[in-house]
Amino acid sequence: MSLTERINQDIKTAMLAKDKDRLAALRDIKSKLMLEATSGSGEVTEEAANKIVLKLYKQRMDTYQLYVEQNREDLASDELLQAKVIEEYMPKMMSDDEVRAVIAAKIAQVGAAGPQDMGKVMGPVSGELAGKADGKRVAELVKEALAK
Repeated sequence: MSLTERINQDIKTAMLAKDKDRLAALRDIKSKLMLEATSGSGEVTEEAANKIVLKLYKQRMDTYQLYVEQNREDLASDELLQAKVIEEYMPKMMSDDEVRAVIAAKIAQVGAAGPQDMGKVMGPVSGELAGKADGKRVAELVKEALAK
């Protein structure tokens, strides 16, 4: 079952359960997927769908952080709830240990010696881990590995 089919099925379930918060998050995902389908080739690949879901999750979490900083707990809780719903549809992310293994291999491959070579390492690592790991976390791990 594709991600789009799964979301459509879950929208029906949320409607029957009268779960408004879950329904809002699912409709948001569906609208972004439909927008991508109409602007592109008509069919959204699983990879493109996963990128859309990741982007939506990051947006929700950023908004949540802003609301927390501004002491808007009412809005923050809504954003967090929707982020948790979106998180259910995210692709499985790689663990830090798996990311470290990829980073170590790339460091050896490009012959990076220290922090000044971060750009040489980040390019290939980012390409390989796109959609599999958070970019900020990858950058932190690369920086940590090059500092050793």
